[in-house]
Parts: sequence; C-alpha cells; structure tokens
Amino acid sequence: MAAFHPLAASRVRISPLIPAAAMAGTAGAAAASYAQHRRRFCAIVATAAASPVPAAAAATTGFDFNAYMGEKAAAVNRALDASIPADEPPAALHEAMRYALLAGGKRVRPALCLAACAVVGGREAWAMPAAAAVEMVHTMSLVHDDLPCMDDDDLRRGKPTCHVVYGEPIAVLTGDALLSLSFHHMARFDSYPPDIDADKHPARVVRAIGELARCIGSEGLVAGQVVDLEMTGSTETVPLERLEYIHLHKTAALLEASVVIGAILGGGSDEQIENLRMYARSIGLLFQVVDDILDVTKSSEELGKTAGKDLASDKTTYPKLLGLEKSREFAEKLLSDAREQLSGFDQETVAPLLHLANYIAYRQN
Repeated sequence: MAAFHPLAASRVRISPLIPAAAMAGTAGAAAASYAQHRRRFCAIVATAAASPVPAAAAATTGFDFNAYMGEKAAAVNRALDASIPADEPPAALHEAMRYALLAGGKRVRPALCLAACAVVGGREAWAMPAAAAVEMVHTMSLVHDDLPCMDDDDLRRGKPTCHVVYGEPIAVLTGDALLSLSFHHMARFDSYPPDIDADKHPARVVRAIGELARCIGSEGLVAGQVVDLEMTGSTETVPLERLEYIHLHKTAALLEASVVIGAILGGGSDEQIENLRMYARSIGLLFQVVDDILDVTKSSEELGKTAGKDLASDKTTYPKLLGLEKSREFAEKLLSDAREQLSGFDQETVAPLLHLANYIAYRQN
C-alpha cells in the first residue's frame, strides 16, 4: 500500500470550512484557516487523555426528545414508504429496496437534517426530500458494508442482512438503486411544497445535492471505507490521525451532509451553515467513538447487529488505540465541542440538535 500522506486527512477535502466568498482571498489566508481548524480538532484528541470531564448536563429543559424523535421518524418513514413502489417491476429489486430501507432504524440522519432546517428558520417540508435522501444513502452504505466482500455481516437492525435474504447480486443492485433514488428524490420539483421560494430554492437544491455528493464520494464516505479496508488486518500500527481520517469520512461525512443540506434548504446564512458543519463533524466522530465502545461492551441482542465484529476482524478502533476509559473521555470532549458550536443559536429552537448530540453520546445501541 502506498504511504499515507498526512494531508489526505484534511477535513477541508470533505467540504469547505469557510464560505466560498472567503475562499477567494489569498492562499495564505486559506492555509491559515485550515491550520486553525486542524489545531482545534487535534487539541480535542490531545486533551481527551489528560483532562477530566464533568458529567454531562441536560441540554435543555422542557423538551420531550423521545416524542420529537418518534414524530420525525414517523414522518420520514411515510416519505420513504411512498418513495419506492411496492408492486411495480422489477419486483425483486423493489422488494429488496423496501426491505432494507423500511427495516427500522433510529432515523438519526433525517432527524438531523430536519432539525438543522428548522434552526435556521426553514419549514420541515422544505427539507423532507433531503431527509429521505440521506436515509437512502445511509441504507445503501449499510447494504454494501454488510456484503461478504466488505464486512461480511448477516445481521442488521435485528434482521438478516439484505444479501442473506435476496442474494449478493440483488443486494449490490439494491444499494446502487437506493443511491440513484436519493438524488432523484432531491432533484424532483414535485418533491417540494408549493410555498418554497421559487427564486432561491433551485439554487439551494443544487448546492445541497453537490454537498451530499461530495460527502459520500471519493473524498467522503467511500474514501473512509477504502482506507478502513486497507487497514483491516494490517500488521502496521495505525496512528490516531489515520483512524480519525477513516471515521471522519466513513461515518462523520454523511452526518455532516445531513446537517448541512438541511441548513442550506432552510435558507441558512453561510456563517450558520459553517457553525452547523463543525457541530456535525464533532457529533459524526462522536458517533463512531461511541459505536466502537458499544462494540466491545454490548451484546448482539442489545445492538441489533453482530457484536465484537471489530475485534474479530482485527479492526483498529478507538478503544484499541486509546483504551476504553480514554475513549469515553474523548467522546465527552467531542460532545462538549458540538454544544459549543450551537451556542450562537436560539436555545429553544436548537434544542433538538442539542438533544441529538446527547443521544449520540449516550445511546446504548
């Protein structure tokens, strides 16, 4: 394998950290901005092993998070159910798509998309097509990730994986079809309500589609998957920076896209969008740190997927590199950083995002 270049871990490659207008300045200014953000995130890693973290407090009071998530999941499930025909040919493909997409799940990514739209003043209906699209992309990634040539798993969301039920060829094509459908769903004019801003909405949709494409392609989710595959079973000691690269791309990138496209479609300003981007990157990495912890502390029944898979396949994880306790401290630091990025928003409006960060940090499956 070619030597890993440290610049490949740049978060700027996932998507811009600053608005396009600001990027028009000098190369030195852009480099300084990147260095500032890089130092900030490296500091999180460095201090996780050295600083005590106070117990997390409730994000806000008077907010019923469970009711909120139930309501959003139901709305997203209705949109997903309507997006794929039940009886039209090819029946095997559509049946497999529906099986994978409607098999349950917490719908965290769609909820983030809808919450980000709301926090910048947008209506839920403006972001619902995008919320459905990110869940389609997420499901595609799970279907492909479970294949024998990848992670070779036979359990997902408490059910047999798509390739176990329908065979490998149909599972591959199911993922392909879900990915195509996600962009089709976002691009269709009739996916959106009539009260959209006819002058501004088309440009917002194009920008959102570009954001999603970047975050899941060769500079995002797929990049993380490739490096993860290259490092699995390797005798090389994986440095923390490379593990961060894997998870910022493989896991965090789609969470980032979910938040950012919601904010774009809601009409957020560049400053609001970038604050939400940094929030999303923190919770995206947090999601994976917690996932790594759960993999070694929970059973398959509790997780709804095969527990201990990372250990069995000799994958590099945060508990493997940092130990369990330092991984938990790192998770607390990431949660604190995510909250900090939301401090400039109205605290009532931002409550769903605060609670979603808490949920990701303290989930049990």
